[in-house]
Amino acid sequence: MAALNHWLSLVLGLGLLYVGAQVLIKGGAAIALRLGLNSLVVGLTVIAYGTSSPEMVVSFKASVTGNGAIAIGNVVGSNICNIVLILAVCSLVSPVSASTQVIRREIPITIGVSLLLCVLLWDGSLSRFDGAVLFAGIVAYTVFTVRDARRASAAQATAEYEAEFPERKSSLLMALVLVLLGLGVLVGGSQLFVDGAVKLAQSWGVSQAVIGLTIVAVGTSMPEFATSLVAAFRRHADVAIGNIVGSNIFNILGILGTAAMLQPIDATGISRVDLAVMLVAAVSLFPLARSGGRISRWEGAALLVLYVAYTIWLIRGIGST
Repeated sequence: MAALNHWLSLVLGLGLLYVGAQVLIKGGAAIALRLGLNSLVVGLTVIAYGTSSPEMVVSFKASVTGNGAIAIGNVVGSNICNIVLILAVCSLVSPVSASTQVIRREIPITIGVSLLLCVLLWDGSLSRFDGAVLFAGIVAYTVFTVRDARRASAAQATAEYEAEFPERKSSLLMALVLVLLGLGVLVGGSQLFVDGAVKLAQSWGVSQAVIGLTIVAVGTSMPEFATSLVAAFRRHADVAIGNIVGSNIFNILGILGTAAMLQPIDATGISRVDLAVMLVAAVSLFPLARSGGRISRWEGAALLVLYVAYTIWLIRGIGST
């Protein structure tokens, strides 16, 4: 009976994640229109940060309760999942285009912050000072992104919005309500999914590090998957890839930065192989996006193979313990 309840929690959580993603992307796009921001910035800030809220909740809870392996594993695993699983699946459904801004600025930033995390975790932990460095990074990145976005004209933002979301435009208040409602549903759905998954994993005797890198990471990445997939189906390419890139930046700088400042994090159980896979995934975005400005289906398939190989490596590690 207990196992059945865990599975029901997984299914209900996934359903809530899908609904929440659609509500969030509509509200976020409406806010972008009203504030004169373009669709790329919606993906890099409002939606990307919003869909990272499950990772934030899980990592904060794990950090303050002394379960550092889950906190670090959640972020490292989510960043791997975002690129080599979610972006791969989106590319297989429909080749994902990358704008010039993403190629020239956001992808190099993603690579840079991934490398920074690897350096900070070289000693196996994140101190409060490390957290402050990361948090300063997310503040600077957000301010720069929003200020830069305001250079785009309101007419351009309006054209992009109407092309992708031709339905009746919402007021700013209604858009804010949609965003808050979407985030609430996403967080609730993610919590249901993760709670069920973690309880099942614990009953199988899986370590905290592996739980964080796999089940928790994939579970908390479901909002990114749902949001990016919906955006890909709607041919809203900037939001699809911008959401992934922005989420990865926020996961490292915002989530781990804040969590480490609250409580130093011990990353016992997170190997350098895990960090290397995260860094390789980030670096792979640059040559992929440079090839014609988009990630093709065969490139998406290559990313998916990488994720399968990494998962098999983790499973073999479980079996040998």
